[in-house]
Amino acid sequence: MKFTVGWLKEHLDTTASLDEISVALTALGLEVESITDRAENLSDFTVGEIVTADPHPDADKLQVCTVNTGADDGELVQVVCGAPNARAGLKGVFAGVGVYVPGSDMTLRKVKIRGVESTGMMCSAAELELSDDHDGIIELSDDAVLGAPAAEALGLTDTVIEIAITPNRGDCLGVYGIARDLAAAGLGSLKPMMPATVKGTVKDIIGITIDFPDDASNACPHFVGRVIRGVKNGESPDWLKEKLIAVGLRPISVLVDITNYFTMDRGRPLHVFDQDTIAGNLTVRLSKKGEKLAALDGVTYDVEDGACVIADDDGVLSLGGIMGGISTGCTETTTNVVLEAASFDPIRTAMTGRRLGIESDARYRFERGVDPASTLPGIEAATQLILDLCGGEAGDVVEAGKSADTSSTLVFAASEVHRRGGIELPETRISEILSALGFDAKKATGGLQITIPSWRPDVTCSADLVEEVLRIEGYDTIPAVALPKLGTLSRSLETPTQRRSGFSRRALAARGMNEAVTYSFIAEDHAKLFGGGSAELKLQNPISSELTDMRPSILPALLAAVGRNADRGFGDIGLFEVGPSYANATPEGQALIAGGVRAGQTGPRHWARQPRAVDAFDARADAEAILAECGVNIAALQVVAIAPDWYHPGRSGTLQMGPKNILATFGELHPGVLAAMDIAGPVAGFEVMLNAIPESRSKSGKARGRLDLSSLQAVKRDFAFLTSTDVSAQDVLRAVRSADKALISGARIFDVYTGEGVPEGSQSLAVEVTLQPVKATLTDADIDAVSKKIVAAVAKATGATLRG
Repeated sequence: MKFTVGWLKEHLDTTASLDEISVALTALGLEVESITDRAENLSDFTVGEIVTADPHPDADKLQVCTVNTGADDGELVQVVCGAPNARAGLKGVFAGVGVYVPGSDMTLRKVKIRGVESTGMMCSAAELELSDDHDGIIELSDDAVLGAPAAEALGLTDTVIEIAITPNRGDCLGVYGIARDLAAAGLGSLKPMMPATVKGTVKDIIGITIDFPDDASNACPHFVGRVIRGVKNGESPDWLKEKLIAVGLRPISVLVDITNYFTMDRGRPLHVFDQDTIAGNLTVRLSKKGEKLAALDGVTYDVEDGACVIADDDGVLSLGGIMGGISTGCTETTTNVVLEAASFDPIRTAMTGRRLGIESDARYRFERGVDPASTLPGIEAATQLILDLCGGEAGDVVEAGKSADTSSTLVFAASEVHRRGGIELPETRISEILSALGFDAKKATGGLQITIPSWRPDVTCSADLVEEVLRIEGYDTIPAVALPKLGTLSRSLETPTQRRSGFSRRALAARGMNEAVTYSFIAEDHAKLFGGGSAELKLQNPISSELTDMRPSILPALLAAVGRNADRGFGDIGLFEVGPSYANATPEGQALIAGGVRAGQTGPRHWARQPRAVDAFDARADAEAILAECGVNIAALQVVAIAPDWYHPGRSGTLQMGPKNILATFGELHPGVLAAMDIAGPVAGFEVMLNAIPESRSKSGKARGRLDLSSLQAVKRDFAFLTSTDVSAQDVLRAVRSADKALISGARIFDVYTGEGVPEGSQSLAVEVTLQPVKATLTDADIDAVSKKIVAAVAKATGATLRG
């Protein structure tokens, strides 16, 4: 909603500054979105006078003018001008070299036009984007001061304010409603709106009928119209054009401009028909299948069934509350008109406008609620203005239906303001605030009897009245009060699964992966790639033809996201998600999964260390990071080289605790799966079954994240074991750790070798073992003793020997 400060002051008697007004508007809930100083936009344009205007020597339609710009030295400027009204003595708007002209989208420079030098230009209204008039240059009054800012001479010094309107505040879609709120907030007093009453002086009337089925009787409960004969339609006076231009509306003709003026000024949309183009009388009804309307926006619409329309004997003339038709639009030859004001159902108006894709100022107001009591006052005020500006004689008002009775009363206790809003206000202050907003407040048993005005249908209960009081009194007056402590939590209320979700996110984010949130349903062909696609997991009402099945795995949606990123040039990426997957339609078939994928290279190119393609070991490390964060002893896990079919065979595996409890699957994705999803490999992924992680058996123990550091120096020793190639490195590490659990704090494989010096069918596994003393520094004898235990444990478990 846009308005100028000057327009506001026509309804609000105030001395408040622009800053005070803007702050008050936002505090009232009418948030200021922009403030535009129109004079600043025209600061480079000044008043100039054409001293001489001679024909151009080489162009019949051009004149060579000398212009007095009001310069201190009295120097005249030569301008080549093609405007038909350019003449000596005319004062207009001058733009010099270097000035940007918005209507022409150009910056002026000194040029030669057909051989004659031109320095600057005299501007038309179109070139300043003040109107569409480009037939001639602007003509200013004779008393305009040479060299003065053009904005002052044009009367364009008024500042424009644009505010955001919430859907419940249709009453503030008119300048008068905004002024009423500001007056209630103490920024001045609301000027009384003088009601107009026009007595009919001609007997000519128009027949109006409302014809709706019972189930659609609210489509247009009230419709009034009147004939005005002998009008002269033409250009609007400057004051009216300037108002409309300031708020972004294009002046069309005085009749149309008057209806637009009342739309913006009072939030009361009106419409004017050319009476001589109406066949018979008017009927307000629902549209019929096959009916069309050639609308004023130049588009022909298939109206279809159910729209509220105004029709004559030949068909649809207008869409009620949205837009009129071109066949009955007013033109320069219009002399007899029918002026209309009505109330239309907000829901039906919104549905029709949305279906046809029509945005209009009338629709915007009717779908938010136009005061139903404003139909008769609106048509009377508009009639008076038409008679003042266009002449003519008016007939009597013809009324069909009746204005909806929106009056309602509430008994409101003053204590509600403190109970709901937290501030103590006397009943007299509450009554003062509500009365200033147009509510009728009277003393009654139990508090105040409040009559709600017709323009506030959003106020329906005492809580709404509390909100009105608070926004006028000021939300900043509400004291800050700490919430009462209702009790003490003796323990966390999070379930183990909820805690694991947080642990998983933290672990993967720390490893440089990005969290994604995807739908729990995927395409059928993708579901089948991951063991899904069964009938019981199909959606009965999918939101898209590509999202038909509940996902059997968390990986398909992540892979699709990888593909979309790759298409946009982001091929090296790591994504994860914590969410459900569905094996079947039972509650037991739903599992909480922490899954992720890595694609492309392990990092950017670097001079010191080149990146490599992601592989199964990256996915395993991600899965183990989650399990470790969730309290699982990674050293106790079994790694089995078996994984679901969507993983690459031989480059995948599972992490499990015992033969049956699978905690995670990991590996490179199967090339066939990647090809089916149109993704270039390699891609490695993992899935951790958070529900399968066993709960800790100890009820007490060291706190999560606590470090037990020893003050004694750790010792590292390397061992090279010669084993059969069918011996798992994991078995060797497990045997090493079991040799002395109190002293051995870590063990890892750092080299695998087969080749010269190693028998056929054997391999050399080099293990780094960390010995961490706790009670005393290790002696050589202690180290030798534990080394023997390690060699013996590995030999017993795997048959390996220490390599010489």
